[in-house]
Amino acid sequence: MEDEKGVLVQSLIATVNEIASFSDYRSMVKKQYCNLARRLKLLTPMFEEIRENKDPILQDTIKALISLKEALDSAKDLLRFGSEGSKIYLVLEREEIMNKYHEVTAQLEQALSGISYESLDISDEVKEQVELVLAQFKRAKGRVDAPDIELYEDLLSLFNSSSDAAGDSIVLRRSSEKLQLRGIQDLTQESLALHEMVASTGGDPEANIEKMSMLLKKIKDFVQTENPCLDAPAREKNLPPSGSGQASTTGNHKAPVIPDDFRCPISLELMKDPVIVSTGQTYERSCIEKWLEAGHSTCPKTQQTLSSNALTPNYVLRSLIAQWCESNGIEAPKRSSNSRSHKSSSAYAPAERAKIESLLHKLASGSPEDQRSAAGEIRLLAKRNADNRVAIAEAGAVPLLVGLLSTPDSRTQEHAVTALLNLSICDNNKGSIISAGAVPGIVHVLKKGSMEARENAAATLFSLSVLDEHKVTIGSSGAIPPLVTLLSEGTQRGKKDAATALFNLCIYQGNKGKAVRAGVVPTLMHLLTEPGGGMVDEALAILAILASHPEGKAAIGATEAVPVLVEVIGGGSPRNRENAAAVLVHLCSEDQKHLVEAQELGIMGSLVDLAQNGTDRGKRKARQLIDCMSRFVEQQKQAQAQTEAQAQHPQPSSAINSADS
Repeated sequence: MEDEKGVLVQSLIATVNEIASFSDYRSMVKKQYCNLARRLKLLTPMFEEIRENKDPILQDTIKALISLKEALDSAKDLLRFGSEGSKIYLVLEREEIMNKYHEVTAQLEQALSGISYESLDISDEVKEQVELVLAQFKRAKGRVDAPDIELYEDLLSLFNSSSDAAGDSIVLRRSSEKLQLRGIQDLTQESLALHEMVASTGGDPEANIEKMSMLLKKIKDFVQTENPCLDAPAREKNLPPSGSGQASTTGNHKAPVIPDDFRCPISLELMKDPVIVSTGQTYERSCIEKWLEAGHSTCPKTQQTLSSNALTPNYVLRSLIAQWCESNGIEAPKRSSNSRSHKSSSAYAPAERAKIESLLHKLASGSPEDQRSAAGEIRLLAKRNADNRVAIAEAGAVPLLVGLLSTPDSRTQEHAVTALLNLSICDNNKGSIISAGAVPGIVHVLKKGSMEARENAAATLFSLSVLDEHKVTIGSSGAIPPLVTLLSEGTQRGKKDAATALFNLCIYQGNKGKAVRAGVVPTLMHLLTEPGGGMVDEALAILAILASHPEGKAAIGATEAVPVLVEVIGGGSPRNRENAAAVLVHLCSEDQKHLVEAQELGIMGSLVDLAQNGTDRGKRKARQLIDCMSRFVEQQKQAQAQTEAQAQHPQPSSAINSADS
């Protein structure tokens, strides 16, 4: 009986802890789901008191706790979907979602009501807390916030719209904002959530999934048209998440274990060129291409039928793999050069080919007016869709655009660099742009162009540096100092473009010293402390990368960064607390004065909280700092004890010894 009780109570605690670990909830269910999670977390003290009490409990109470465990499992599944599930599904199927929510809360209320609290040896305070939770469930029964009818009707109107009329753009913009689908990472996560939801469905969701996939495609096309360089992640906010920290080094030199997410599900090897198939799964490009060439039409991992054979580069994962390799001292895997291209320009209608050729003729004409207008048209064509990017590059536009980067006409220069930015979204065009010698011209624009041209030049350098082999080329071209200048003096958008470019370039160890010598650290510290500057996330992410470099560590230490880092660890966002702790770990490993300063600023309480409630990486960094401080305190105590012992028992001097003899 005691074993059964122990296992059951421990599983109850584990389930509530798992519920507490869910980071956030979709806006359309946020209020209800946050309230539910908060109430369930209040049950933990009851479970802990039951566990600590060694007396046996009644069989009826065991049965009631088993019912509660089943209700908590249902709540966990519901809350997980509210945290990770499809946003579009949550809007379109809101009635079903809310019905499920009410079923789960009723199940929880019934399970809690069935427990005989008098037979449990728990404190009055805990009993009152559980009774409060039960009362809240009863009061909340049937209560629900008014749904966002406008968003629901907008999605239905988009589904029923057969055209891409300009009027749809207003609805698309409003929908993407309300759904918070504004970046490539948001869109990728939504796609994955949608497909995972379908894979776990026992019914026949074909009609629904077709509707939702079509809506997602419309929103994605709109977002990418509005922000043409989103296919290169981190354009807006995708500075790499947890997992981007440096691996701690040990003396045994064991090869690091490759994270499962970095392995191809087919070959089980570290991926060089990860691509996403239509089911949302990611594979190594060469492996999935062989699978498709063998005549298969299903996803190897999920066995779902592939809606198309399209392969979408997974830029986010590729950057994370490159960073993990760099952090662990491993050479980043090189992509093969024979990746398939998109639709060949020969497949285009004669009219389309003729239009592109006409524009290229104007680019080469030598007439400033023709060059300006043609570069502007190519800029817009390349922004519009992926097929245009392939056709324009295959027609030979890249060298002509590169030649215009040094033109004295600022508007032509701006069109040329932005056209290259839009073309670089296509993975296969990146190498062509680099091979055409574009980098020096882009750096020239970054230094001398208009502010918009400088911003787009920075975004182009980020887009090109997504491929690891280009980080060295760009870093050695003199791009880093003008990026640091733009980070300091640009508009808000310009600062973010410069930050994303610098972050990606500094993943390569050889570029870190260049950035430090260009003065990036004082600029980052200014952004970190600037009231309302909106650059704290980016500044901390870059500092966390630079802190692993000797020059970076010294430069950060010289800026008196410790008070700022301590403040962030005490009250920043989860990601910022993680990065601030990572920087402080590097500083304290180099100089104990930083350790003393952090200790005097009262960091220990914040570290304990971070070690318990932070991200996985944040927890690791907090524990490292706590261990470091504990060792330092122990050393101080030992040194003090030794000093006191010497004071109490002084050794005889040599002069006295001589006299005695």
